[in-house]
Amino acid sequence: MPQLAQNGQGNYLVFWWEQIALGDVYLEADQVPDEEAYRAIVLKAITPAVQHYAAKTGHPPNHWSAWYSQQEFARWISWMQTVFAPYQHAALPPRVPVSVVICTRNRAAILRLCLESLRGLACQPEEIVVVDNAPTDDSTQQVVAAYPGVRYCVEPRPGLSHARNTGVAQASCSILAFTDDDVVLHPDWVYQVWQTFQDQTVFAMTGLVLVSELQTEAQQIFEKHWSFNRGYQDIYYDPAYLQRVLPTGPPVWHIGAGANNAFRKAVFEEVGLFDERLGAGASGCSEDSEMWFRILTHGHTIHYNPRAVVYHAHRQHLHELQKQIFAYMRGHAAAALIQQEQCPQAGYTNYLYWSMPKYYALLIRIGFPFFRFRSRTLWTEVKGLASGVLFYYRNRKRASNLPS
Repeated sequence: MPQLAQNGQGNYLVFWWEQIALGDVYLEADQVPDEEAYRAIVLKAITPAVQHYAAKTGHPPNHWSAWYSQQEFARWISWMQTVFAPYQHAALPPRVPVSVVICTRNRAAILRLCLESLRGLACQPEEIVVVDNAPTDDSTQQVVAAYPGVRYCVEPRPGLSHARNTGVAQASCSILAFTDDDVVLHPDWVYQVWQTFQDQTVFAMTGLVLVSELQTEAQQIFEKHWSFNRGYQDIYYDPAYLQRVLPTGPPVWHIGAGANNAFRKAVFEEVGLFDERLGAGASGCSEDSEMWFRILTHGHTIHYNPRAVVYHAHRQHLHELQKQIFAYMRGHAAAALIQQEQCPQAGYTNYLYWSMPKYYALLIRIGFPFFRFRSRTLWTEVKGLASGVLFYYRNRKRASNLPS
């Protein structure tokens, strides 16, 4: 049993088997379980993922949970080693043909941390490209200069989609991975990205995003209610998935996060580049999920691979979180309407003009009158949605980088 922090804020625990994350749990500040209760907590957190891997490798669940509960650890460890053997690698290749693109703007200090983690990867990418988006000084260029082999380029037009598209043009490998400057990468990340695309049916992927710290209320609000974490089991989003959810507006924002995603470079030739109306510096967000929507509508598969792990630094202060959430909801609304335009049978109009108002009316009623914790961003979210609708109608005739 780990030594739990006595910080008055509680604990957030992530459980691993070797390099594979299996589950997580929040323990409140007054929740100090004894060893038996702790083992029950661990089992509840990891059982869905362990059973998932057991099914994938063809091993019946047997009595593994009873062995763990009853402290028959030798039998439990032996069974776990057998189940996870196909995912363990004695030695990773030193380099794989993956281009890693990091888009950044005026955040040299945190970019340095990201580049340090890239240099520490057990398996290196073929190339690393940093796209400096409309910089106001040379601080990013100076940071990149300290890392031999990292390629620096400038995209003068402000906007994340402009920067991402420049990254696509600059990348030379057939697999292109995007991460953000406020991310630290797990040592196996690039290898897992490359491994995902050994399945020739996969045209894009997303991965597990874990929070790097939960010290402030803003960080805790984001992780508990806006988390990038999509779970600990493989998910395949394919044409069958699209057809199931099309009538209600496919929730492509659940597929993953832009901080941890990758593509076959060839897919951009088929579906077009990132829509420059979307993303930070334009609508505010959702250039990634709109791209996933296009890939799905073209009949391709996206794999959520929880073994490709990064750690994200959430905003520390409430005013930063509110600004971020406003941008998220603004981009969310604009992207939903753009996707409706692309696919008229999608149910985004009903989702945006009927389901979302009902949802927020309920949240406002629940939060009234104190609007604490989750409720502290409600009005920001509503204003962001309204702003996104207005943004779409003002910009719907702009060029979008979609194939004609």
